Amino acid sequence: MQMLLNKCIVIIGGTTGLGLSAAKAFVGEGAKLVLVGRNAESCEQAKALLGEVVEVYAADASDPETAPYAIELCMHHFGAFHGLYHIAGGSGRKFGDGPLHELTLEGWNKTFELNLTSLMLSNQAAVKKFMELGQGGTILNMGSVLGLSPSPKYFVTHAYAATKSAVVGFTRSIAAYYAKNNIRVNVVAPALVETPMSERASKDEVILDFVKTKQPLDGGRNGRAQDLDGAAIYFMSDASNFTTGQVLYVDGGWDISEGQYQQ
Repeated sequence: MQMLLNKCIVIIGGTTGLGLSAAKAFVGEGAKLVLVGRNAESCEQAKALLGEVVEVYAADASDPETAPYAIELCMHHFGAFHGLYHIAGGSGRKFGDGPLHELTLEGWNKTFELNLTSLMLSNQAAVKKFMELGQGGTILNMGSVLGLSPSPKYFVTHAYAATKSAVVGFTRSIAAYYAKNNIRVNVVAPALVETPMSERASKDEVILDFVKTKQPLDGGRNGRAQDLDGAAIYFMSDASNFTTGQVLYVDGGWDISEGQYQQ
């Protein structure tokens, strides 16, 4: 049985990396999707790959009009809206994120805009629509193991860690408030996963040697986008009808492993 049969879902950040993998998995489980991506090219590629059960458009996730428009697009094309998966975000390193003594105000603000403000806006739009429709629904937010378990030698972006910690606090707070409306809000949090954002680390042999011991599952490796798909399907499906305010770390063992440095 398809776990997302006829579910109408919006994925913010759904045309590359983790989002595109989730979109493919959701379609395979019977969902109809609206995907929001950063650029027209990735949107066109996603549409060509996934076909008629998917609508796509290019927009900035931190624009207050993006998520409401995506949800209305979902209603218009598919006649319903059941869930939101917010993946959009990114590293603020190029804007000045890093260790606190080097962190710039621009780096701080941009990292929060990318990872927290955009998420707040999409969650707000989803909650408003669920309440307008008089129905429950499900929201899944993207966290990171770095919000809980720092890695001070190789992954030192303090604003990013702050945003991902804040995603958990924000999610649990709204999950508590809107439980009475049957709106579920949860977090999936990966460790190092092969995506465009992690390209720097994924090409560094020293970091990869460390990751083999920090993420020891399956022989010790980077995560793959599809490693998160099963968790996402669960949270977006009726199987999670009695689950809210939870954080699931899909991290290959990162949080419970010491990690070894080469001498």
